[in-house]
Amino acid sequence: MKYFSEKEKKLEIALDKLKKLNLLDEESQKNLGFLSNQKNQLEIENKELQNKHSNLIREHQKLKDQLKIIKDKNSKHRLDQLKFNEKIDELNQETDILLDEIDKWQM
Repeated sequence: MKYFSEKEKKLEIALDKLKKLNLLDEESQKNLGFLSNQKNQLEIENKELQNKHSNLIREHQKLKDQLKIIKDKNSKHRLDQLKFNEKIDELNQETDILLDEIDKWQM
C-alpha cells in the first residue's frame, strides 16, 4: 500500500511539473503574438468600416430624400407648366374668336 501512495505522490509531482511547463516554444509564442496583433488590427479596421458603412447608409438615405423632394418639385413645376400652356391656348382661342368678331363688324 505504501508503494502505491509513493507512486501516486510521484505522479502528482510529475503532473504539477508538466502543468508548469510552457508547451509553446519561442517561435510559436512569436507567431501567437503576431496573430494577436493582426486580430486586434482587423477588429479596429472592422469597426472603422462599420462606421463608414453606417455613415454611407445615412448619406444615401439623405440623398434619396433630397431626390424625392426635387422630383416632387419637378412634378409640380410640370403641372404648373401644363396649366400655364392650357391658359395660353385658351387665351389664343379667345383672341382668335375676338379677331373674327372684329372682322365681321368691319365688313
